[in-house]
Amino acid sequence: MAQTHYAIFRETWPIRGGFSISRGSKTIAEVIRIELTRDGKRGQGECVPYRRYGETLDGVEAALDGIRAEMEGGLGRAELQALLPAGAARNAVDCALWDLDAKLSDIPAWRTAGLPEPGPVITAFTISLASPEIMAVAAARAADRPLLKLKLGGDGDVERVQAVREAAPEARLIVDANEAWSVEQVEALPPRLTKLGVELIEQPLPAGADAILDSVTSAVPLCADESFHGMADFAAMAGRYKAVNIKLDKAGGLTEALDLARKAHDMGLEIMVGCMVGTSLAMAPAALLAGAARYVDLDGPLLLERDRVPGMTYQGSLMYPPPPALWG
Repeated sequence: MAQTHYAIFRETWPIRGGFSISRGSKTIAEVIRIELTRDGKRGQGECVPYRRYGETLDGVEAALDGIRAEMEGGLGRAELQALLPAGAARNAVDCALWDLDAKLSDIPAWRTAGLPEPGPVITAFTISLASPEIMAVAAARAADRPLLKLKLGGDGDVERVQAVREAAPEARLIVDANEAWSVEQVEALPPRLTKLGVELIEQPLPAGADAILDSVTSAVPLCADESFHGMADFAAMAGRYKAVNIKLDKAGGLTEALDLARKAHDMGLEIMVGCMVGTSLAMAPAALLAGAARYVDLDGPLLLERDRVPGMTYQGSLMYPPPPALWG
């Protein structure tokens, strides 16, 4: 086998207007891109190290550099699963391997994965956490988008949703508390939110507090995000959540994410396919899961000042499959 050239790049992408959730705000997306080259063909993948999960840019880059010899020796996807734990580092390499295989074989990644050919899908569009007034202004600008995802933070959340509903009366709404609610809010807020048309609540409680949900009946279906990473978490989902958010950066790549989607389907759980704030290169492999998802939340490039070229094509909130020149 020809030797594989393995390169690691850090990149910074400005976020348009900033991005805020219950844990804080940021104005840039810091990503790591992997590039694999073999026999004149290039495969690439992108990850977003996430501090909430104990990841840093330095740590992820060190982990990636630590497998250089294996990657240059032609390591494959199956071996990678045992070499790196689930997380951002493995995601970048796994997706780069999928892309390289597609380029070398001239077989698209969706076909290799045994999936239907992807088509255009509607993605959610995220409204950052802010005051009701500011969120209403952002929602008014996005009022023609079919599905809005609102970042919430606890106190004042009903007022935030009410303001958005008035500014975007025709949009479907899902909300994401990012672990910010108390048990009392999980019991009190859903009946009020369902009257405003909210159809899904993502991660209301801190991860690890899920057992409390055994005694709580929510008027709005709940979706696990921070509480759900991999196969070991499925046992805690039953009876507590109706949906799980599958993100490649959590799962450690498309390979694991495909298995998670199949398992979720077998358990009768709805799927949201989500993302960190990143470029089209991070969205492209995740887009292969869109056909199995009830909710697609792959709007990362829409939140940036600029995107990769070539990138994914978005017409409003309609997201088209990735072009082969980008990935897969």
